[in-house]
Amino acid sequence: MIKTGYKRVPAIDKCFGILDLLSKSKDPLGISDISKALKYNRSTVFNMVYTLVDHNILEKKAHNKFQFGTKLYILSKAANRRSDLIKTIHPYLEAINRKTRLMVFLGIRSGLRAVIIDKVDSTFDIKVMSEVGMRIPLLAGAGGKALLSQLPEDEIERILAKNKLKKFTAFSCTDKAKYKSMVLATQKTGIAFDTEEYIEGIQAFAVPLNLNREDMVAAIWAVGLKSQIKTEQVESFAAYLKDMVKRIEIQFSVLRF
Repeated sequence: MIKTGYKRVPAIDKCFGILDLLSKSKDPLGISDISKALKYNRSTVFNMVYTLVDHNILEKKAHNKFQFGTKLYILSKAANRRSDLIKTIHPYLEAINRKTRLMVFLGIRSGLRAVIIDKVDSTFDIKVMSEVGMRIPLLAGAGGKALLSQLPEDEIERILAKNKLKKFTAFSCTDKAKYKSMVLATQKTGIAFDTEEYIEGIQAFAVPLNLNREDMVAAIWAVGLKSQIKTEQVESFAAYLKDMVKRIEIQFSVLRF
């Protein structure tokens, strides 16, 4: 080892020990599991794990178990520009952008948030300020409906029962029964809509994206100013978005990431 005069930080060594252990485990692990496997003090593991949760490096699952969080997708993107998954999907986002001239996003679910992991900007001068890594409320907008639509009905009901629907704009749906019906409609039709429900003046289309991965619930959505989207374009844009997602799903049925 080359001597550089630095003092090694034991806490960082332990932190990476935890991440390495989780990377080798098929299932989420609890505090006691990690402490026992690594022979670390339980309180040390507790503090480290919850600090990593605060940074979205880890996320808490059922029964106080932990697994990798979505922030690792963002860090992977920064380190390698794009993961193979994002590299595969990005050309489709560009195609949707060329067809619609709208901003296009690839997002995944993380708890009660939709996390943007890739995007293509609109060709219009006016853009929605949403960047890669941004975490959007799951119970908001077309993207959230598309992500929720991939869950079992009882899970959708549980999420709605435990969380309040916020009134982001005058057009936001705060009726849980009506909101659930919109999510279930997305399950049947394969498309979710948002007309000024999350941001005033903004219209969006979203399609659930099945990547054949149990650990990832994903969706693609296109967003633009309501004034940019003509009424007669809505049906054709929705059909095109669904077609592109179907092509992605066919490709992922062959590829393995």
